[in-house]
Amino acid sequence: MTLPPLEPRRARELIRALRGHRVLVIGDVMLDRFIVGRVTRISPEAPVPVVQFRSEFTRLGGAANVAHNLAALGAEVTLVGVVGSDAAAERLTRQLLESGVSAAELVTDPSRPTTEKVRIVTDHNQQVARVDYEQDAEVSGDVERELQQRIARAGSLAAVVLVSDYLKGAVTDRVMETARTRKDARAALIVDPKIPHLDRYAGATLITPNHHEAEAATLRQIRSHDDARDAAAAFRTRTRCEAVLITRGEHGMWLSTPDSEGAIAAVAREVSDVTGAGDTVAATLALALAAGASLAEAAILANQAAGIVVGKFGPATVLGDELLAGFPVSA
Repeated sequence: MTLPPLEPRRARELIRALRGHRVLVIGDVMLDRFIVGRVTRISPEAPVPVVQFRSEFTRLGGAANVAHNLAALGAEVTLVGVVGSDAAAERLTRQLLESGVSAAELVTDPSRPTTEKVRIVTDHNQQVARVDYEQDAEVSGDVERELQQRIARAGSLAAVVLVSDYLKGAVTDRVMETARTRKDARAALIVDPKIPHLDRYAGATLITPNHHEAEAATLRQIRSHDDARDAAAAFRTRTRCEAVLITRGEHGMWLSTPDSEGAIAAVAREVSDVTGAGDTVAATLALALAAGASLAEAAILANQAAGIVVGKFGPATVLGDELLAGFPVSA
C-alpha cells in the first residue's frame, strides 16, 4: 500500500505556512569538524594514508543540526542541551547564533567536553578517519535539573517538542518525563530515537526510527513493504507511541498512524552523503505538524526534504524554496 501523493497546491500551501512556528528541540548537541586534505601517498611509518592539509570547517551536528534545519525553514527554535566549558562550545554557540538559533537554553557542564566529531576527509569527500571527543554518561544532579527547568520554561510556548537522542547523555528518564508534560499540554512530541532508550519514549506522538533501528526494536527483518508494515505495527506496540515513521533509505519510508498507513517512495536523487538526513526528516516533520499538516502530509514533506539533503555533503539544511521546487504547479 502506498500513501496517496500530496497535491502540489496543498504542499505549497503548507510549505509557505512553515515560517514563524515555535519548536522546542531537546537532545544531544554536537559540533562536526571537517579537516580536508589531499592524499597522494601512504605513510612509511604505518599502512595509512598521509593527508596533506588543505582546509577546515565546522557544521552543527546532532540536536544542533535539527535546530539549524528548523531555523532554515523559518521556525522559531529553542534548543535545550548540554555543552562543556571549552573551545568547541564557543564555536558551537557562535555557529548556532549565525544560523538563527538561540543558545541561551544550553546548559554548561564543566565536567564533560562538548561532543565533537572530527572527520578527516579527502578533497573528494572520502572519509579517512574520525576522532570523537565525548563523554556519554548520562547527566545527573544539578545539570539534569537545569535541563528540566529549561524545558519546562521554553516548552510553554512551543507547538511541537522534538527530542533528538544520540545517546550522549542529555536524554535521561527525567528529561523525557519533562518533555512529555508538554505533550500533555497538547504539543506534539516527536522523537528521533536510539534503541537503548525505547521505553523512555512511551506516549510520544511520533517516533522516527531508521530501518536498522526498527529491525532491532522488533526483531524483524525489513525487506519489503509488508515487512515494514508489520514492523511498524510491532514498533508502535513496543514503544506505546501513537505513530511511527520508518525511514528506509533508497526504499523510501513507511508511515503507520491510528488512521492510515502506507509507503512513501524515495525521491530519486544522486546521493552525496546521508549524514544528518535523519535530522532533516525530524525537523521537517515537526515544523509541518506545527503548520497544520496531517501526519501523512508531514511525512511526505519530510521525505522530499530528505531527498534534497542527501545530495549535499555533511550535515546540511533544506530551504523552503528547495521544498517548493519539488511540488511545481502546472499552469
